[in-house]
Amino acid sequence: MNALPLLQLFALDCPDPLALADFYARVTGLEVEALGDFPPEEVTWIELLNGDHPTLAFQKVDHYVAPTWPEGPLPQQAHLDFWVDDLDQGEVHVLGVGATKTDFQPGDTFRVFLDPVGHPFCLVLHAAAPEGGLASG
Repeated sequence: MNALPLLQLFALDCPDPLALADFYARVTGLEVEALGDFPPEEVTWIELLNGDHPTLAFQKVDHYVAPTWPEGPLPQQAHLDFWVDDLDQGEVHVLGVGATKTDFQPGDTFRVFLDPVGHPFCLVLHAAAPEGGLASG
């Protein structure tokens, strides 16, 4: 069992998830997940397909404001998701290295934390955890 978090996904806020996903698909050569019968104008979240490797996701924000990086009033807009075998162990680890757990926890299979400067990130229960957890590397 791997006790340390494993990067799963990096999500970027944006005004148009499909357009930004298409851009990064072209940059990386990865495919955008299929929409199926989902209307493009209703997409609020979409991911690049990268097998079992970390990937990028794109999340619609209605009143998106572009970052003013590297300086200014809004230098970044992003959050990270990390897979863990056990949410409790993952929580102990990230709290031990300086994270803060948010009061609002919107789900049961993930937990939301803040890094030391306030960027949100999630620990997500890895789907394989009940069958033996993550492969150790």
